[in-house]
Amino acid sequence: LGRMTPVIVVHGGAGRIFKEREEGCRAGVVRAALRGYDVLRQGGSAVDAVEEAVRSMEDDPHFNAGCGSVLNEKGEVEMDAIIMDGKNLDSGAVSAVKCIANPVKLARLVMEKTKHMLLTDHGAHLFAQAMGIPEIPGEKLITERSRERWKKNLEPDSNPEEFQKDLGTVGAVAIDSEGNVACATSTGGLSNKLVGRVGDTACIGSGGYADNHSGATSTTGHGESIMKVVLARLILYHMEQGMSPEVAADTALDYMKTRVGGLGGVIVVNKAGEWAARFSTKQMSWATVKDDKLHYGIYAGEMHIKSLDGALASEREGF
Repeated sequence: LGRMTPVIVVHGGAGRIFKEREEGCRAGVVRAALRGYDVLRQGGSAVDAVEEAVRSMEDDPHFNAGCGSVLNEKGEVEMDAIIMDGKNLDSGAVSAVKCIANPVKLARLVMEKTKHMLLTDHGAHLFAQAMGIPEIPGEKLITERSRERWKKNLEPDSNPEEFQKDLGTVGAVAIDSEGNVACATSTGGLSNKLVGRVGDTACIGSGGYADNHSGATSTTGHGESIMKVVLARLILYHMEQGMSPEVAADTALDYMKTRVGGLGGVIVVNKAGEWAARFSTKQMSWATVKDDKLHYGIYAGEMHIKSLDGALASEREGF
């Protein structure tokens, strides 16, 4: 069939990426993009590809999703995730889930095995049990770094807002060879958030949106700001009005900044397979594979390009 050239774009979160974590973040998004692209190359669907890419980053402690998630005010990990299929607008999401390694996998099961779109907290936990998803001890998801930050934020003179700039939601968008698009997004949320806080990630149209008629997008940044402008859907709206992915992304990010003072980042692919990775924060780790070429970067204006073969070879050698 091969009508479309498959494309995958991933992000590892917008914000401020501290020097000592840069290499790990770069390697992590590159690995996720290569894994997702591998699924597409073998004829897998866009939904399979975004799930695989996001799972790869959930398992990577460099990112604020799955293992490595930030802690809420009580020192626990509570995670949100969404996945969406652009073919029929089916979506599944989970919010405030604990003790599972891959929330995106659970979101996919919500999409495929229930008539619902969003399960939360205890209900999501019961559903995970019913689906045979293994429970893991909460401590297994907590890294030294997350705990350190949580402690710092508890100090009376701390400013958790300062730390929020180092966010780290993860996400992926893809178009497969049949022209279907999909998105997936997963996060541990905000450090020291109130128990039960759910941000943009689990909300359809905010944390992500996918529609074969226009394209797919996954967002990252200040969740409450993203929700106020329904950022993912806004970008697709701009593309429906004829904007390119890049202009649509910049226009929507600019609106979020001027209207509500919110910063963030987005990855986009349109139905023609054109892509963009744009952000209003200082940094956002991202990577794309299209036409057997890998593109990746962290800083504004930064773009490295490698051949797929070269990228896969250095991946095997440990980047």
